[in-house]
Amino acid sequence: MKKVCFLLIALILSFTVRAQQRIVLLDNFFNNEFKKNSQGELIKFHYLWDDTDESGYSKWGAMFQQKGFSLQTLTTAPTITDLSKASVYVIVDPDTDRETSNPNTINQKHVIAIRKFIQQGGIVVVMANDSINADLVHLNLLTKRFGITLNADSKSKVYNDQYEMAAFQIPAGDDIFTTAKKVYLKEVSSLTLSKKAKPILTHHKEGYTVAAVAPYGKGKIIVVGDPWFYNEYLNGRLGNNNGWDNDKAAADLVAWIALQCK
Repeated sequence: MKKVCFLLIALILSFTVRAQQRIVLLDNFFNNEFKKNSQGELIKFHYLWDDTDESGYSKWGAMFQQKGFSLQTLTTAPTITDLSKASVYVIVDPDTDRETSNPNTINQKHVIAIRKFIQQGGIVVVMANDSINADLVHLNLLTKRFGITLNADSKSKVYNDQYEMAAFQIPAGDDIFTTAKKVYLKEVSSLTLSKKAKPILTHHKEGYTVAAVAPYGKGKIIVVGDPWFYNEYLNGRLGNNNGWDNDKAAADLVAWIALQCK
């Protein structure tokens, strides 16, 4: 009887530890931007969990928390030791030299660590940008390993707040975006796919791919040619009653990621 109780306790503890390991880790090494606050002090901003301005990911982060994830940020170069503590690793908009004087660029050592993380069951989400606003050259060192190339272009441009110019229609019955129907992605990088990579979002008229997923080992990598889910377009600037489903798409992707996690 004591042995049975011990095994039950061990099983419960195992599930508890696994639940505690549901961490989504956001990069703040390759994307490491600063601005001055009202006191003239330099502060970090742009695509961060704790950035509640239009430039932040606070709303997307809250969606992960609603699915039981804890939010953490990695301010150093990724190693397999750091990544293994997480279930999901998010890389957003790697800096160019226009954004910071000494950008941290992705190299082969980083690629090896990230690839091993995916192979062991991790989920990597790459939220890129167009060629003007992100370092796609070094980012492609990573994504090309999985058959996803970020093209040096800038599609889905918008003029004079004509938001429909950047509309993407999602077909009914989509495996990932199960509730979103129309989403907004502006000035994006298109993707070229090979190997086992599959499109998950394509332009309904022009046919180019803007988001894709590729399996590797026990895990997956998702690549989007846009930062997409920052507060401004979730659905701040777009409004909540104008037919835009960026908020639903963000929640859909989080729900799908949660199902994929180790």
